[in-house]
Amino acid sequence: MVKASDFKDKHFISMMDYSREELDYILSVADKMVELEKTGCDLAKGKVLGSMFFEPSTRTRLSFETAMFRLGGSVTTVADPMTSSAKKGETFEDTISTISNYVDVIAMRHPDNDAALRAKKVAKVPYINGGSGTWEHPTQTMLDLHCIRYAKGKIDGLAIGMVGDLKNGRTVHSLLKALRNYDVTVYCIAPDALKMKPEVIEEVKDKIKVIEVSDLPATMPKLDLVYMTRVQRERFATQEEYDKVKDSYIMDKKMIVDNGKKDVVIMHPLPRVNEITTDVDDMPNAWYFRQVKHGIYARMAIIALVLGLWKD
Repeated sequence: MVKASDFKDKHFISMMDYSREELDYILSVADKMVELEKTGCDLAKGKVLGSMFFEPSTRTRLSFETAMFRLGGSVTTVADPMTSSAKKGETFEDTISTISNYVDVIAMRHPDNDAALRAKKVAKVPYINGGSGTWEHPTQTMLDLHCIRYAKGKIDGLAIGMVGDLKNGRTVHSLLKALRNYDVTVYCIAPDALKMKPEVIEEVKDKIKVIEVSDLPATMPKLDLVYMTRVQRERFATQEEYDKVKDSYIMDKKMIVDNGKKDVVIMHPLPRVNEITTDVDDMPNAWYFRQVKHGIYARMAIIALVLGLWKD
């Protein structure tokens, strides 16, 4: 049986580290945070979060910091690597070792795929992966799962479409790994150049039904939930390569009305570029801005658990 103490002093690195029971437990704590977020609390009074973002971030960084404030804690932050000692040539490992002396928990985003795994080896306090290159983004997945339960009332039994840049999208890598624990069918919808990484498929293939297709309109009638992603310009070597695939999929009101189930849910980790048109925003199917709020609940839960502040 999973209990709160199982998470104390543990790093939060990859969705492959968690079972169905552990994910459901974290989600149950996030449920409790919905009310605590409104009023604030003093669970983390006297505790400090190190918010270290070495890649651009709006939602992840601000929701981590807001989550810590709502828990009654404090935040110290680096939001520009040019202002840190990395600019002077300090190694990543030395940065983590140093920060560990100042704070009680670290939330970090880093451009290197192996950053979170390297941090785990040297961090003296819990390290929470806020996005590691194109590898994983596990806290995004926790808020996604929490939002799916609110939007659909369940996770089991759903047909979920992941659409867009599945090759470079760390959010979909983590989400697919987490969904291996649930009774769902996942359609990976992408052009050949942006297909889900084979190694990610390999990790989940024995646990979940994954169907790779490229035709979004033809697949839409089967889907209970669509998880759109942007094509990530920063991951392409040239503008020409990006231009070839940037408009592969565009979700608009007409596609939802003509091809989708009446209650299909549209999610997106954001930011969007042009892959969801603004005429979708006012539809009841649009959940992407509501989805953002769940980042506070999920990250409050994770922080409280790794710090040992939540009691059963």
